Amino acid sequence: MKILVSDSLSKQGVEVLEKAGFTVVVKTKLPKEELLKEIKDADGLIVRSGTKVTAEVIAAAERLKVVGRAGSGLDNVDTPAATRRGIVVMNTPGGNTVTTAEHTMAMIFSMSRRIPQATASTKSGKWEKEKFMGVELCNKVLGIVGVGQIGGYLTKLAQGVGMQVLAYDPYLAPERAEKMGVTIVDLDELFRRADVISVHTPLTPETKSLINAQAIAKMKPGVMIANCARGGIVHEGDLCEALKSKKVAAAAFDVFDDEPVKADNPLLALDNFICSPHIGASTTEAQENVAVGIAEQIVEYFTKGIAKGAVNIPSVSPELLPQLQPYLSLGERVGLLQSQLLEGGLERLTVEYSGDVAALNVAPLTIAVLKGLLTPILEDPVNYVNAPVVAKERGIEVKEVKISDAGDFTSVIRVRVEGGKKSHQVAGTLYHRKDPRIIEIDQFKVEVVPDNHLLLILNEDRPGVIGTVGHILGDHNINIARMQCSREERGGNALLIFGLDAQLPKSVLDQITNSKHILSVKVADLSKGL
Repeated sequence: MKILVSDSLSKQGVEVLEKAGFTVVVKTKLPKEELLKEIKDADGLIVRSGTKVTAEVIAAAERLKVVGRAGSGLDNVDTPAATRRGIVVMNTPGGNTVTTAEHTMAMIFSMSRRIPQATASTKSGKWEKEKFMGVELCNKVLGIVGVGQIGGYLTKLAQGVGMQVLAYDPYLAPERAEKMGVTIVDLDELFRRADVISVHTPLTPETKSLINAQAIAKMKPGVMIANCARGGIVHEGDLCEALKSKKVAAAAFDVFDDEPVKADNPLLALDNFICSPHIGASTTEAQENVAVGIAEQIVEYFTKGIAKGAVNIPSVSPELLPQLQPYLSLGERVGLLQSQLLEGGLERLTVEYSGDVAALNVAPLTIAVLKGLLTPILEDPVNYVNAPVVAKERGIEVKEVKISDAGDFTSVIRVRVEGGKKSHQVAGTLYHRKDPRIIEIDQFKVEVVPDNHLLLILNEDRPGVIGTVGHILGDHNINIARMQCSREERGGNALLIFGLDAQLPKSVLDQITNSKHILSVKVADLSKGL
């Protein structure tokens, strides 16, 4: 079997493949035409961030069975296109946790002691001791936004130098936070109290420009901000103005909105801004770990049929997969919707299987639910391998229940989440044993196709609400693909659900939220999934 390695890979990873008997072809920085030629007879492909595994590349791969990313990010791999072709996509989550956390801590040290500026000054022949007065980190407050694997390890590093750690993470269980020695606060309190702020969340519509002019206005004068997660979480224009005014004393970025960063980016001209070229995961140890890790995963897949680290299929036998596949898609989408409707911390998850599905091996299905539930809320990649581990680390209690009778349906997967004194449930089924449908959202009976973008409105059950919402959407040229209304059996409220072709702009969302008789509005992006 031929394994094409199209980006630089540690030689230890290549040796693992060769010892297993594979033919390894290492050709890096290939032009697109040559890549299309080389991929034609490849059984496996290993990439890092350089190679763009587009739908065109996947279509040209006649024998390709697996794409392995030596690292965590998969922005350069068209996973849906690979899934449609039956190609496994896998990565090595956790291989760069320590490295990225250490880089973040190094950035924080560099800001507090102005090390890059002092280095440049000294190398230019100056000796400006008074100019580079720093601040101690001991007894300062570090605010971490998003406490996944990287944020969790950063917590240990910060506590090691005597910092107090505040955490904003709506999905971090209190018991887990207590064990970590961090204080859970809301976002506004974190902004008010932190001396240093570090973000470790994924880039989503909710986290884009999470730190902007309004957020900065709430912060302490002289706060320091680090972003080694994803470009776009911190609004670059607003940060630039805050750095100029010294409201923000210093900022340190490893990531930018556009990469490579352009030379005319105004942040680069500021003396109190330091940066690096997205090298948070670039250490010898991390690169060796991910190289060996992805090589071992590919060997295991071809020799044992086990898809460890897969992001688009679970680690189950090839014989069982066709039977489970529709339920896996349903479970992940139910979890994905549930996570975007959930408010507050997540402490318990109950997955109830009713009808025919209860007779199957439901363990992979529960993992699919966890994957969907955790993916939108964590910076770290969540897949079928690490989802149970992530849930356990975050103190989430997971329970499975099987019931033989599914009522009016052949099979039902019902997901109930609990946190604090609140609980929510979403249930789904398969139409024609293959098409996922959402049939319950809390107390409402519905029939929702779980794809693309959903707008969910809880409103008073009164005339005119549907017309008002439709009018607003029409005025903004937003097309409604599907729409339905469900009433409470007892009570005076209704649930409106609109399926939209595109993401709803915030201005339109605000207009709907402020309309008469609207009680609450939520949006859910179900455009991603199996």
